[in-house]
Amino acid sequence: MIKINPKSLQDLEFDTVCSQLSERCVTEMGKEKALAIVPYTTYDKAIFGLHQTSEYSSSYLHDTTIPNHGFDAVHHELKMLDIEDSVLEKGSFKKLSSLSETVNIHLKFFNKFNERYPTLHNTVRHTQLTTAIVDAVNAVIDKYGEVRDDASPQLQVMRRSINQVKGRINSSFASALGQYAGYGYLDDIRESVVENVRVLAVTAMHRRKVKGSIMGSSKTGSITYIQPEATMQAQRELNNLIFEEDEEVKRILKALTNAMRPYIELFKEYQELLSTIDVISAKAKYGQSMNGVLPKITTDRELSLKEAYHPLLYLSNKRKGEKTYPQDIKLDKESRIIVISGPNAGGKSITLKTVGLLQVMLQCGMLIPVHEYTRMCLFDKILTDIGDNQSIENHLSTYSYRLKNMNYFLRKCDDKTLILIDEFGTGSDPELGGALAETFLEVFHEKECFGIVTTHYANLKMMANETPEIVNANMLFDARTLKPLFKLHMGEAGSSFTFEVAQKNGIPYSLINRSKKKVERGKIRFDKSIANLQKERSKLAKTTSTLKAKEQEASKQEEQLKDINAKIQQKLESYQELYDSNQRLIYLGTKIDSASEKFYRDKKKRELMAELFKIVQIENSKRKKQSVKQAKAEKAKKVVAKKEAEKHVEKIREKKKEAKKVAPVEVKPKPTLKVGDQVRMEDGRAVGTIDSMEKGKAIVNYGMFTTSVAVDRLELVKSKKK
Repeated sequence: MIKINPKSLQDLEFDTVCSQLSERCVTEMGKEKALAIVPYTTYDKAIFGLHQTSEYSSSYLHDTTIPNHGFDAVHHELKMLDIEDSVLEKGSFKKLSSLSETVNIHLKFFNKFNERYPTLHNTVRHTQLTTAIVDAVNAVIDKYGEVRDDASPQLQVMRRSINQVKGRINSSFASALGQYAGYGYLDDIRESVVENVRVLAVTAMHRRKVKGSIMGSSKTGSITYIQPEATMQAQRELNNLIFEEDEEVKRILKALTNAMRPYIELFKEYQELLSTIDVISAKAKYGQSMNGVLPKITTDRELSLKEAYHPLLYLSNKRKGEKTYPQDIKLDKESRIIVISGPNAGGKSITLKTVGLLQVMLQCGMLIPVHEYTRMCLFDKILTDIGDNQSIENHLSTYSYRLKNMNYFLRKCDDKTLILIDEFGTGSDPELGGALAETFLEVFHEKECFGIVTTHYANLKMMANETPEIVNANMLFDARTLKPLFKLHMGEAGSSFTFEVAQKNGIPYSLINRSKKKVERGKIRFDKSIANLQKERSKLAKTTSTLKAKEQEASKQEEQLKDINAKIQQKLESYQELYDSNQRLIYLGTKIDSASEKFYRDKKKRELMAELFKIVQIENSKRKKQSVKQAKAEKAKKVVAKKEAEKHVEKIREKKKEAKKVAPVEVKPKPTLKVGDQVRMEDGRAVGTIDSMEKGKAIVNYGMFTTSVAVDRLELVKSKKK
């Protein structure tokens, strides 16, 4: 049986969470329920509640959005239905019908998507689905909230008669209006309405000339309002019909009220269901506002929080645009109790409240702002002692109250209890209060409860250092600036930096030395050792941070180099393809040139055609069989590669021209080329050997073909060996 002390909820400011949750509800009943939320009383209920919220939250990611659950409360209507022979108003029936229809929509939705939302389906599956309420109301009340003409045969006949009589009245009135207007008896406004009856606006001097019933006069008395005699009989008939219509409507509404009376309990159930869904929806929205998740719930006694935020602080800082620091905290069988020490304003109390509030929220079925790898268990009791808690009414001092609280803790704590105590042992003589606090801590340890306490007492730090399953922890501080880093560090006690903080705040050094002499030397050495350890760890943390930054920068540069290398490799492949293509074209050109020269000499057309046909056959044998589309794609690819290569070459030439303009380089004399030298063309890659030279031209052999090139366009690659 889970039972969380209301005082613990107050200490952890859970009422503020409920208030923020209430703001996200859309119904009045939902708002009231949200303000009254308390942790679930059993493990199964808590797990069920968590799955409800998690499933509703997951619906935001699906196309199948859960229907709107808003409704108007029907408390007044239910009270009226409880009174015998009472009759509901027309608007009340629309509220009842809308309530029933909204529930029916949800029941059908969760029945359809029961595999996607199994927990929400279980929430609604016991509720009765009936269309009788909606059908009964729709048969009587139209969409505008009025009684339908066909609600009963009698009403239909009456309203038809009323319309007919109204037609006769309008006709006779129009006739009288035209007649007396022609006589000049009427005022400029001609007509008006008095007591829902159309009347003629007759000038006072002519009132005796108009036959009819006087209904009144204007404030000045210049106009007399007269109902024409021709409409009076029809008007009396109309009044009788309207009275009968009202009586029939009352009878119909009474019958409909009696039809609704058996569903009183069902309406109550409907309201409860929709208000429950409203609270679940608000929990999902609240979790979404702080990036809340459902952590792994374990049956082992374990509390492993990763990147945990204080919910209220996170939302407050989010509104202000400020940073909130997450915490990593772990409680398990090996480290059941954590003793947090260190200077004030470092975040000890916030860390304590973060653990407590997240645990309470989880046990109320809410998603919490932690990393998804967080593991948590459920506690039967959460006991807190946070704040000074002075009681003026009961004449209790802080210490007296804390002793009463400790007495309650000692009686109630067990292995399924989470204890959270801020400034453990304070309020009395430091040595005596510290000794008592140490004894309390021993009892908590013996009873195997889980807990987090904050303290400045050295004896509690020593006890945590020497006792298994109790561990020291401290909030990190920058040893140089003494500014908090808002980071919990496990395994070491924290120095209070008492004298360092005093010196930083301008206390003379002579007074600080006098104070040090008044304290036991061993205690100062102990606190100094802790302070030195914290300073070393602070330096180490900075070094680690710098190394990580450098590592990230190196990784980034490596990625950039890989990217550049890939691009260069791609360009090289494109150039290679272009080079191979050009070499083939040069070879073909040489062959055709040779055949053309031979034809020029001997004029043998048949041999020329045979040679050309032979060249074409050889080339076609090398080609792969391709479809038209593939051939076009291949051609387009080559064109693009060629254009890229040409652009690249053009860029290189422009860069060379600019370099020559900026810094003219001394031109070296060209080496004299000889037969046998290995050469290449300017801006070319292919290397060939000079076979012969004549009149400023050289025959260069490239292996597959030879070509004639001007000597001044050639560059020496390697001289012929002597």
